[in-house]
Amino acid sequence: MTQTLKTKVLIIGAGTGGYVAGIRCGQLGLDTVLVDGGEGLGGTCLNVGCIPSKAIIHAAGKFETVAKAAGGGTLGITAAQPAIDLKQTVEWKDGIVRKLNAGVAALLKKAKVKVIKGWAAFEDAKTCVVKTEDGDIRITAEHVILATGSEPVELPFLPFGGDVISSTEALSLSDVPKKLVVVGGGYIGLELGIAFRKLGAEVAIVEMAERILPLYDKALTDPVAKWLETHGVELHLGARAGGFGNGRLNVTTKDGEPLQLDADKVLVTVGRSPRTQGWGLENMGVAMTGPFVKIDNRCATSMKNVWAVGDLTGEPMLAHKGSAQGEVVAEIIAHSSGKGGHDRVFDPVAIAAVCFTEPEIVSAGLGPNDVAGRDDVIQSVFPFAAIGRALAIEAGEDGGFVRVIASKSDHRILGVQAVGQHVSELSNSFAQMLEMGAVLEDVAGTIHVHPTLGEAFHEASLRALGHAIHI
Repeated sequence: MTQTLKTKVLIIGAGTGGYVAGIRCGQLGLDTVLVDGGEGLGGTCLNVGCIPSKAIIHAAGKFETVAKAAGGGTLGITAAQPAIDLKQTVEWKDGIVRKLNAGVAALLKKAKVKVIKGWAAFEDAKTCVVKTEDGDIRITAEHVILATGSEPVELPFLPFGGDVISSTEALSLSDVPKKLVVVGGGYIGLELGIAFRKLGAEVAIVEMAERILPLYDKALTDPVAKWLETHGVELHLGARAGGFGNGRLNVTTKDGEPLQLDADKVLVTVGRSPRTQGWGLENMGVAMTGPFVKIDNRCATSMKNVWAVGDLTGEPMLAHKGSAQGEVVAEIIAHSSGKGGHDRVFDPVAIAAVCFTEPEIVSAGLGPNDVAGRDDVIQSVFPFAAIGRALAIEAGEDGGFVRVIASKSDHRILGVQAVGQHVSELSNSFAQMLEMGAVLEDVAGTIHVHPTLGEAFHEASLRALGHAIHI
């Protein structure tokens, strides 16, 4: 027997876009149902993406530090040769995920959001049937928020299974592979490839483009390329992967020569695609733009009172973008329903992106490639090698820097980038300055704490004004 349920707001997908939309809808007094049919509360980011990958990256960094101490000493510290039980590390990572899952569940319960575990199948734009362990539930809603997220792209000649893995499986391996080949030199492949190299794996990277991280400018990626070279990571650039069998991956090199790479595991990280199949999107009558659901600046689709947020709506596929969109939609629905809220638009000046590589990369706003050939901008770079805090934590000798790009006429900041250890923690400061429309004088006039890495942002802005202090 099918149960029936009516609600004001129905959210499909419990990732960072969906669950944040749910919490905010609940806070605003909207009757809300959240259907979770994916990886679990928190979605890809919390369960098999952002959070677990950073946990593994952190563990890999700890292991590398001890390994350095055992290999001749570092900072006067010596230690015995370390060993790692990756199964225990993964169990620790899983514990973090469980804790965060429970936290999200508690927040949704507090907001009085009804969570239903199961995958929805839409019959029309406002009606779906959810198959659960306890039977089917037909749900009709006044408003629908689509937040189904994305999934790893599978190559037809390298289907996932066995020793060919996606980032999901890579984060749950029980042993460090002796030889790991990463297909794809974007941020996911490099983050995990570098982590496994630190854990002792022999790593090779196969990338079709002429350099790693092709979406970032070369100055930002050069310090990462240097780390890879120094640590013996094999790079095959301008190369194409082929089939895998008998422990060997077929590769065609830049020069068109055939090559075979030994591999215990092949990690395929060639991108992510929106999750549009298997839940009845085709029955909803919403317009598409390429593979993505088309939305306007209010996150509204072409169907009245159907909204979409997160990876389903296109680039940038970033968790914090989905969360911000989810809040916007909740506010709009509440406002139209007389429940408070605000009639908002999603129009950020910049959405900062971070690569948790070694060293880390941050980019917000316009980069040098975006302003190439323009004579109406100022570009200023300040190296971490001139920052005391960076040197004190061994973060000043890898070529890292902060770069500021600003308008020459009014000094409005147009973009900020950085590469270096721990620079991910500067990303919010960069985004904040761009969002508030700051000028160089705003950063220069802000007293930055000493000693911190953030002083490099201050000095880069001073340098753009022609009077850096420490260089």
